[in-house]
Amino acid sequence: MILSRRSIILSGITVAAAGALPGFAYAAAGTPKRLVFIIQRGAADGLGIVAPTGDPAFAAARRAMADETAGGAKLDGMFTLHPAMAATAGLYIGKQAHFAHAVATAYRDRSHFDGQNMLEGGGSRPYGRDTGWVGRLLTLLPAAERDAIAIAPAVPLALRGTVQVGTYAPSRLPQADADLIARLTAMYADDPLLHPLWGSAVKTQELASDIGGDNGRNGAELGKLAASLMVPTDGARVMMVETGGWDTHSGQRGRLAAQLRGLDQLISALQTGLGPAWTDTLVLVATEFGRTVEVNGTGGTDHGTASTAMLLGGGLEAGGKVSADWPGLSPTARYEGRDLKPTRNLESVIATAVAHHYALDPKRVMATLYPDA
Repeated sequence: MILSRRSIILSGITVAAAGALPGFAYAAAGTPKRLVFIIQRGAADGLGIVAPTGDPAFAAARRAMADETAGGAKLDGMFTLHPAMAATAGLYIGKQAHFAHAVATAYRDRSHFDGQNMLEGGGSRPYGRDTGWVGRLLTLLPAAERDAIAIAPAVPLALRGTVQVGTYAPSRLPQADADLIARLTAMYADDPLLHPLWGSAVKTQELASDIGGDNGRNGAELGKLAASLMVPTDGARVMMVETGGWDTHSGQRGRLAAQLRGLDQLISALQTGLGPAWTDTLVLVATEFGRTVEVNGTGGTDHGTASTAMLLGGGLEAGGKVSADWPGLSPTARYEGRDLKPTRNLESVIATAVAHHYALDPKRVMATLYPDA
């Protein structure tokens, strides 16, 4: 279903602005470009997503879990894509997907909250910025291209800034337990106005928090929703989608596969829903940090450092490629003896991709998105 601006507002989107960043006197020509930032909250395992099967130390470190890549698409002589990402593999073949490996923000202390704050705020230290890199990017775009929305219960840090943005989700649903949600659902059951709105809100929250649910179909529904909010001529041009469930401390083998299946279907549904607009869309997928090289005693991995970022869309400059200054996975090559060592800044990957996408000056983009760099 394609939603008009009015129906979006009636469906419970709230508009908010935060921060006190001075506006830039910078103008650009109107563009049909669209940007989607998908955040993987919980530290996604880049070594499991884009596996370095050509590194002899990989199989030894991952042991039985290394077999999970069997059947995945061979991206090149070094890397194999997780088999749960079949649609994304097709995008890679069509030069519409690029993977940046061994990347990380400047953060190194392995706290989810601090790491996500660094990823979203783009500062040089946790809580050093009260606005986000996407929010600051909006100031570089012409007014007609600044419509931004997050599929999230509140405006995420990444979108905060001087430009007003919207959210599509109930503001307090994550704090409500299942019993309360069930009681409210029953309360609204006979209300012709509130019942469908409440049902939509609950469904949206379920999709965002469990993209791997229902064999990945939750991810597909979330992708369809995202596309429906961007396709209309008066729809959003910039979007952030929150996904959770990437913290795989135990039982990673099945859990990661489910998450990636959901992400894969989210991306595929977004591409299908956008139709011709996919050609002018850039999708960025990133996480706060990666996971350890070695498997722990419960069949999972612990908080690490470098991971993988994904760039997808119909007009990529370097699609069909894995870019990596590969450090190796031998114990002596690891960061602090345990993690994939970062060899490139995630900030530079994001800034370069965004600058090319919008045909903006790369130095101006880097200085705006990451002023502390």
